[in-house]
Amino acid sequence: MTIAIIIAVVVVLAAGAYFALTRKPAELPPGEQPKAQLPAKKAEPAQQQRAPEQAKPAQQAQQKQPSVKPAAGAPEEEVVEPISIAPGPPEAEPSRPAKRDVSALRKGLAASRGGFIARLRALVTGKKEIDPAILEQMEEVMLTSDVGVQTTHAILGRLRDRLQKNELSDENAVWNALRAEATEILKVGHHGGIKLTAQKPTVVLMVGVNGVGKTTTIGKLATRARDEGKKTLLAAGDTFRAAAVAQLEVWGKRVDANVIRGKENSDPGAVAFEATTKAKEAGVDLLLVDTAGRLHTKTPLMDEIKKVRKTIGKALEGAPHETFLVLDATTGQNALQQAAQFKEAVDLTGIILTKLDGTAKGGIVLGVCDALKVPVRYIGLGERAEDLRVFDAEDFVEALFGSDEERAAAE
Repeated sequence: MTIAIIIAVVVVLAAGAYFALTRKPAELPPGEQPKAQLPAKKAEPAQQQRAPEQAKPAQQAQQKQPSVKPAAGAPEEEVVEPISIAPGPPEAEPSRPAKRDVSALRKGLAASRGGFIARLRALVTGKKEIDPAILEQMEEVMLTSDVGVQTTHAILGRLRDRLQKNELSDENAVWNALRAEATEILKVGHHGGIKLTAQKPTVVLMVGVNGVGKTTTIGKLATRARDEGKKTLLAAGDTFRAAAVAQLEVWGKRVDANVIRGKENSDPGAVAFEATTKAKEAGVDLLLVDTAGRLHTKTPLMDEIKKVRKTIGKALEGAPHETFLVLDATTGQNALQQAAQFKEAVDLTGIILTKLDGTAKGGIVLGVCDALKVPVRYIGLGERAEDLRVFDAEDFVEALFGSDEERAAAE
């Protein structure tokens, strides 16, 4: 019995040893690595190849990896290509209309608002129905406010046509029609201020009779240019008045601008030529040329201005680029006559109306623009340099024709 047990134990041990030596490792599914098995030597190159790939920078890791074929029977993975989405344009903020500040302009035109405009408004205020006969009363007010015959008749003619078409049924319609007429007339040229040329310097010839504030206006223009960072040169072309030359030199010191002058009673053309040449050499932005301003009824004055213009053109082709006529708004119909004669003699590009704050007859602005078809560039509303304002037709009409209720609403 004991021998049989010993034999059985030996048989069991022998069988276990046999199976342990002859058993093959279990087959794993394709692609699965044995967990406890050490890598074979043949796999070392692949591992060495993966090592540097793992050390690549982040940007290379994002590159497209080579596709690996799935094992037989395994579902294919869907490859999704990355899509770059370009950012759209930033959403624009809603534009806000700039608030127009016409309070200073309204204050400067107080005399005209209380005179010319107040008389016109009184004719239509409280009228439920507009009688065509009211146009005759308007004509009287406009003619006595320096609007001018031609401009007055043109405006009232258009209003009369609209009345006949029943387009102006109440006072508001008539007043709005007047404002629209004024705006249309004053928009000639659609430009205020000085047009600076691309090539330096921009030459501006200033003309006008004595006493209109021509030299003072030049000083104010130079002040504006300095405040805007522009370099300016002044030419004292009124060689017949020592006071004009001295006044211009005072302005030159104020704005740090050189003044080119000649001897008393010397040739104004020579002064203008020298100033233009030096302005070109110095590369200044703006050259303002003063001229003589004897009475406009003397023909030699116009001939002299023509000569100065021609001389400036010899020094710089295309110059002068601007020719501004300075008018005193308080002189009324006389200013219209001056404007007509200067326009005939020289090619005016702009008008500067000074002393507009000192007249109740603001209609001169309409009369000059309509008769000459030349834009108003600046208006003077006081003695200070900042009182010379760039002209804007819509702001001017708003300040002149706007009611107190509209002013309060704007503020």
